[in-house]
Amino acid sequence: MSAPNRSRRRLGALVVTSSLIVSGLAVALAAAPADAASTDVVITEVYGGGGNTGAPYTNDFIELTNNGTAPVDVSGWSVQYASAAGSTWQVTNLTGSIAPGAAYLVQEGAGAGNGQPMPAPDATGSILMSATAGKVALVTTQTALSCGTTACHNAPEVKDFVGYGSTASDSETSPAPGLSNTTSATRKVPTQDADNNAAEFAAVNPSPKTLTSTPPDPDPVDAKIHDIQGAAHLSPLNGKPVKNVTGVVTAKSTNGFWFQDPQPDSDPATSEGVFVFTSSAPTVAVGDALSVQGTVAEFRPGGSGGTDNLTTTEITNPTITVTGTAAVPAPTIVGQGGRVPPSTVIDDDSNGDVETTSTAFDPASDGLDFWESLEGMWLGIDQPEVTGPTSSFRELSVVPAGSSVRTVRGGILLQKTDSNPERVLLDDVLTPIPDAKTGDKLAGVVSGVLDYSFGNFKFLPTQTPTVIDGGVTRETTKRSSPLQVSVATFNVENLDPSDGDAKFDGLAQAVVKNLAAPDILGLEEVQDNDGATNSGTTSANLTLDMLVAAIQKAGGPKYAYRQIDPVNNAEGGEPGGNIRVAFMYRTDKPVKFVDRAGGGSTVPTTITTDRFGRPHLSSSPGRVDPANPAWAATRVPLAGEFTWHGQSLFVVVNHFSSKGGDDPLWGRTQPPVQVTAPKRHQQAQSVRGFVDQILAKDKGANVIVLGDLNDFDWSETADILVGSGKTSLIDMPRTLPVKERYSYVFEGNSQILDQILISRNLQPASTYDVVHMNAEFPDQISDHDPQVVQVIPLPSWVH
Repeated sequence: MSAPNRSRRRLGALVVTSSLIVSGLAVALAAAPADAASTDVVITEVYGGGGNTGAPYTNDFIELTNNGTAPVDVSGWSVQYASAAGSTWQVTNLTGSIAPGAAYLVQEGAGAGNGQPMPAPDATGSILMSATAGKVALVTTQTALSCGTTACHNAPEVKDFVGYGSTASDSETSPAPGLSNTTSATRKVPTQDADNNAAEFAAVNPSPKTLTSTPPDPDPVDAKIHDIQGAAHLSPLNGKPVKNVTGVVTAKSTNGFWFQDPQPDSDPATSEGVFVFTSSAPTVAVGDALSVQGTVAEFRPGGSGGTDNLTTTEITNPTITVTGTAAVPAPTIVGQGGRVPPSTVIDDDSNGDVETTSTAFDPASDGLDFWESLEGMWLGIDQPEVTGPTSSFRELSVVPAGSSVRTVRGGILLQKTDSNPERVLLDDVLTPIPDAKTGDKLAGVVSGVLDYSFGNFKFLPTQTPTVIDGGVTRETTKRSSPLQVSVATFNVENLDPSDGDAKFDGLAQAVVKNLAAPDILGLEEVQDNDGATNSGTTSANLTLDMLVAAIQKAGGPKYAYRQIDPVNNAEGGEPGGNIRVAFMYRTDKPVKFVDRAGGGSTVPTTITTDRFGRPHLSSSPGRVDPANPAWAATRVPLAGEFTWHGQSLFVVVNHFSSKGGDDPLWGRTQPPVQVTAPKRHQQAQSVRGFVDQILAKDKGANVIVLGDLNDFDWSETADILVGSGKTSLIDMPRTLPVKERYSYVFEGNSQILDQILISRNLQPASTYDVVHMNAEFPDQISDHDPQVVQVIPLPSWVH
């Protein structure tokens, strides 16, 4: 999903009635009143969405507060939970004492692991509570309740009781609102208990407190929006109640609105806009002038690891007063003539968590601080330029005019020292985002509010932009000369028969037209015959047969293929898909595959020599170093021995480990940690060692290493593969002008992930091309651009 996960749904209340039979006579009665309201310990918060998608915290929890004037010993007490319609109660025992005015936190079960860690709890259980509807009781014993489904709130041992969600069969008077992964049932006034869950609880952002938590300031303070936002990533008023916050509504969502102070301060580091979280559809209108009272909160959205996200500043539990109407402020322009974003640095002031380690807040030089200083504001970008295609999440990367370094086709290039902080993602939270491709522009001033979710700052337009075609078209490569053998790499993105004819026909057109039917084709992401169905099948003959047939149908030549089935479910990728790499080669050209038996999924191919001392593969096709731990849960490389006009050519096709799990560029950890990089370094060392074995037998051997390396041309992974000295390989992307070095576009950043490396003797007669036909377009047949190198293999004695 691309939209912030702020979906909080309020459900209607359900009033439960009961009947009693007295002396044989049936008498219908209204629900019995609850016991007298507690004068000391009460339940102040219930949260059941912990760890789920979008959850701000990893665990469910129940919070208690002592409203009395003396400490209360809760040893021997418990909190208990039952499902909305259930009568079976799960128990978490309590210990210790709660001082007057203090909170007591009971941590319960965890979901899928999303969200930030909980504060240290005062008691711990493992109950998995419903995120939407259920029942919670504070009980003065540690024996599970046995009071049925509707009468537990009146049980004598029940100190306090909360039913939440309209389907809760028991509650005090009527249930509290239904909840979600991102909302808790929170007592509106912690010091009051009137035994009415519906009236006393609201669905708001979770805010667990403990015995050691600092109690909130009970007196709201007058504040301006820029006071709330402050010149920092966290609000200086976080957790504090505020009042008389004035501004004009600029945009609305389904659960809140943004408003902005039309009288800004003189400090560009403090935002003048903020989001007001109403949990349900707001009743205000754009252009309303407001005064707001509520509590300042930092909301950490889910996605991209959850805890790695920055927070957004909000006002929660608001009381809203419409004071009139006013003109929406003119949008603050981002780019030339307005606020110009930094051009190279995302953050250089932190060493870890930016919220705790940053030594400066510097919007003029740090992109992370620049966009933070505009959070929640009404912004405009004049004719933004598109740097990547509209994604399946309906996100579109744009930059203000004049940004650099741009690619030859209008993208923006990710470099070792430039992560392009001027880049921002348009998102479809408030209006549809149109299809656009790299090199397009959007007409006029695109206006919207700035938000953050899923590891990125998000620009949320309120009107669908108009696309101006930039004229970028899909590339085709030149055909090789009769002396050259053309060798290509192509990630076909989880290809299997269930993808249907359209996918296979599209790939076939790409091979025949855009790649000019290369002689040898290294494929990545070929799946087994039943794709993601986890059947134990590992064979991919149907997948490859369908591609061979589709190429012929598209007017191309007949291809043959070679591959080795992987160990079932052992090499990563989509579960059940048994992803692997493979070779295809033309049968109508002088290229020949040298078949040599003995290869297998766990059998390494080694280097042998013939009677003339020339190197050969012990098995062809053969797997490279499959027992190396570097290939655990990863596609094992495939080596093939070919001949071209009788000259030997060794090709190794690879698909290294992905970057999944690395810190996002725009996350709270700066600089981002690439936790996946060491494994790719090990994989590169494994492949480099295999190449060295070939070149040790014949330093003039013709060798090509290619595939989806999941790393950049300037990475250590590429350096390891290149090697040094007379046996170093030529990394072909590095031979291109900088503005042409890309094969993939991620969140608007053009970058190299796919590479071809060749032995030095092949370079003099070589030509190389990254064929830009996928990565820049929203209608992709694959998310990677293929590449092709054309070389002339010569006998080793020539070199």
